[in-house]
Amino acid sequence: MPSPARRSEAPQLWRAPPPIRDEGVRVYVNAKQAMNITVQIPSALRRHTGGTAKLTCAATNLNELFSTLDEKFPDLKPHLRDDSGQIRRFLNVYVNEEDIRFLGGSSYAFQDGDEVLLVPSIAGGSLR
Repeated sequence: MPSPARRSEAPQLWRAPPPIRDEGVRVYVNAKQAMNITVQIPSALRRHTGGTAKLTCAATNLNELFSTLDEKFPDLKPHLRDDSGQIRRFLNVYVNEEDIRFLGGSSYAFQDGDEVLLVPSIAGGSLR
């Protein structure tokens, strides 16, 4: 019959991990996860999207959305932002039928399933 194990001979269940060397490299992970949103593009802008009327993409805010649209549709880029990178003065953006300016502007964080509508203000004509 085997002798009972003494405490000093008991198996160790947990071991501390080895120390991590700090080599001065830092990795930052964006805690915000990109949300799937649907973007509706009105007919006035579809000539710059090859006729695409609606697309689904992942973005956390308006700047990320515009960057995604810039990549997919380079001809659309000058119609979204001005030379300083700000949203065009005459472009209205609606999220779930609410003007994004009242939701926090470009800092608004998209929620999963949001529907975004881009509406350019169109004016013109002549006075007679």
